[in-house]
Amino acid sequence: MPNSYDLRGRSVLVTGGAGGIGKAIVSLLVDSGARVRVWDAQAARIPGVASDVVDITNPAAIAAALATLEHEPPLNVLINDAGYLGRTVSFAEHSPEDWRQILAVNLVGTMQVTQAILPSMIRSGGGRIINLGSLAGKEGLPQLTAYSAASAGVIAFTKALSREVASQGIFVNCVAPGPIDTGMIRALGAEVVSAMVADSPMKRLGSAEEVAHLVAWLCSEASRFNTGAVFDMSGGRARY
Repeated sequence: MPNSYDLRGRSVLVTGGAGGIGKAIVSLLVDSGARVRVWDAQAARIPGVASDVVDITNPAAIAAALATLEHEPPLNVLINDAGYLGRTVSFAEHSPEDWRQILAVNLVGTMQVTQAILPSMIRSGGGRIINLGSLAGKEGLPQLTAYSAASAGVIAFTKALSREVASQGIFVNCVAPGPIDTGMIRALGAEVVSAMVADSPMKRLGSAEEVAHLVAWLCSEASRFNTGAVFDMSGGRARY
């Protein structure tokens, strides 16, 4: 029996919602009755969803996109899903341009979008913020050093912000997937993917739809006492 969520009345912004995990999240939230807008580096082509091309590493671009929403219903859910994996390479050989971009998208972008949306949530008396991190941020993955560092930053940001705003009715949580069957993971190559599967007690990759269901639950009224939490989605691969 498929799970369902009543998200009618929710006004949601999803960054990175044009593909992969983000697109699965958007589709499920729309099916659950939410009003969803996507900010992504490319246009999202999802029925019933408004989409803006926004560079979340650029504060001016965020401000301009936010200004277009002045006459829209206030956002009460923010899902920070935009991410960039970068190259799989030893840190000694990792170009500074690439690892700075990883930090700019995954960590700085998440913080900048959150800072732009948060004042409206505070004025409205509550909301939900869900940050997509990674198991790499908990365990650290060799040859994905910068990505691991950025993901760890997202986890720490989630925990710190959640303690600041819980009394204002804003719940902040993090979902930290392990390897999920998306183009980003497949692009690492068959050998890397096979090693990831071998390291999983369930011996498979997760699906974007499975991640979406956890996010939808965190958006729902069923999640009323969760904030500052990090939810693994790793098929048992997480070791702590």
